[in-house]
Amino acid sequence: MDDEFRVIGHSTQQNIAVKNKRRRWWWVLTAGFIIVISIIVAVFSKKPKELPENPIEGVFEYVPEIIIPPVIIPLGTDSSLTATEKLDTIINDVHLSIYIPHNAVPELTVGVPDRNDNSIILAAQAADIRQDNRKILGAFVLKGEPLAWGLSKKGYCAIIDGNVTVGVSENSPLFEEATEKGGYFFRQYPLVDNGKLVESELKNKTMRKALCSRAGQIIVAVSESDESMHDFAQALVDLGVENAIYLVGSHSSFGWYIDKTGEKTLFAPDIHRGTYRNENYIVWRGN
Repeated sequence: MDDEFRVIGHSTQQNIAVKNKRRRWWWVLTAGFIIVISIIVAVFSKKPKELPENPIEGVFEYVPEIIIPPVIIPLGTDSSLTATEKLDTIINDVHLSIYIPHNAVPELTVGVPDRNDNSIILAAQAADIRQDNRKILGAFVLKGEPLAWGLSKKGYCAIIDGNVTVGVSENSPLFEEATEKGGYFFRQYPLVDNGKLVESELKNKTMRKALCSRAGQIIVAVSESDESMHDFAQALVDLGVENAIYLVGSHSSFGWYIDKTGEKTLFAPDIHRGTYRNENYIVWRGN
């Protein structure tokens, strides 16, 4: 008979405790691993914050930096004399002569002015005349009296209460205002509208003249060489002109200016041509 026996109860309980302890650590490690993996997945799967689009950084769609244009200052000097100041400049290979009347009142006249009238310090042909009947081409007001109607050209000049307004418009209320106030009005080809070039239907090259508003001044610009309307208008834009209309140009257009020495110079001294009853001029007459 085998009297030997074993006590196994205490040993079995210890084994179970060890196994439970190991099992808890395994779950702790597994849970920690899952948390770490979840964090990594969340971080790498998160959509990156989009930076605001900056078009200036584009290579093919480059947007240039906005440049504030320089302040345009008046040309010439504030002359105390009643005379026309003449300046010469070259812009884009276009030689321009700039005429600035001082201390004179602008007006329109019909018929060729008397070149012996020394009270006129600047005279230039204004509106064109028709080929068929030799009447004034486009709307025209002389001392409040309408002499012609019609919209042949969108550029206009109005002289009201001694002030000159140059602009571009199909229907300008200044025509009626000039009629009501005894003023003047005529139409011509537009060249510059609010600082922007206006393309013209005239494609030939010849001497060009323009009536311009620039920095509060009214000036007459003349090309000293034959130019296209486009190149002439672009030169005016680059000069800083805000608005400009064409004046009857070419080498045969009559007119003159008187400088501060009292010398009179004709625009077209060597041209001999016939005159027309409805030729019209913008003139500045000294006080």
